[in-house]
Amino acid sequence: MIKKTAILIFANSAEKEAERKSFLSSEVFSALNNQTLKTVEKSGIEHFLFSEKEQIGNNFGERFSNAIETLFNRGFDTIITIGNDTPHLKVRHLLETETNLSSKDLVLGPSKDGGFYLMGIKKEHFNKKTFLKLPWQTSRLQKCIATISKSKNLEITFLEILNDIDQLEDIQLIINSFKKLSASILHLLKRCINPLKSFVFAPFFNIKKVFYSPNFNKGSPVIFA
Repeated sequence: MIKKTAILIFANSAEKEAERKSFLSSEVFSALNNQTLKTVEKSGIEHFLFSEKEQIGNNFGERFSNAIETLFNRGFDTIITIGNDTPHLKVRHLLETETNLSSKDLVLGPSKDGGFYLMGIKKEHFNKKTFLKLPWQTSRLQKCIATISKSKNLEITFLEILNDIDQLEDIQLIINSFKKLSASILHLLKRCINPLKSFVFAPFFNIKKVFYSPNFNKGSPVIFA
């Protein structure tokens, strides 16, 4: 039996994202949304966009879990979830995830802030109650997932670590990563950081933010049966 895979793009509109992350303009998020959609289309995998118009729930965990549940209820066996704030996301990350899901329980694309930019999950490992209890939008999410995975004997395959844009200083990390960016997005990101460069990227400021501040990371959760 052929397994059906869907990609869930869980990402708000450019205008809504600019409200939530006021350090970036709607122009930047419009470019990120367009790039994400083009990347997904190139993968050839069926995909669905859940913006704020399609999301249902009172908090992030509810909205995200409801979106995943909706796609599983439509008959898909595996789902790959992504957001719109990882400029280095490539087609190969999506295809690699789809391939790994044929033999692994979970596929995670970890971000450097302790969350996740991508998750591939099978329907049999989806448990909504456990999903809702995860520490969303915190740096504890990745450790929590690892702990629960071990207790349930679930085998996880990890993709490469990437930076997503949850805070202003993440932009410099992305620019300095030596990974290829599109010229248009690179230009927009550089425009965002230049006015505050001398302050934002002081070493102590970075460390404090990474370890003590909550963030906006989608941090795709682990679901356990």
